[in-house]
Amino acid sequence: MAKSDDYIVVFITVNSVKQAGVIAKELISQKAAACVNTSGVDSLFSWKAKIQKTKEILLIVKSKRKLFKKIEKVVREFHSYEVPEIIALPIIAGHKPYLDWIDESTK
Repeated sequence: MAKSDDYIVVFITVNSVKQAGVIAKELISQKAAACVNTSGVDSLFSWKAKIQKTKEILLIVKSKRKLFKKIEKVVREFHSYEVPEIIALPIIAGHKPYLDWIDESTK
């Protein structure tokens, strides 16, 4: 039986709804993720010694720790940024039926 820390949430930001859709669909079809939520966000960051402000789409990916490299590969293949945000946070606790669904969806 998997432990709750075997599961992750991955944050990825992209520059368009279209790119978000392509990446989300690839992650799901390749069974690298069980679910991908998308939402518009305002981003403020430092890039090449300048403060940048832009609108981005945030992907919130629910998956498993062992699939992170696969997620990273898919994102790098379809992402337009030189240095894309691909960061994973552990799920330290979760509703067991939901975690079971992640297991089933990523087999």
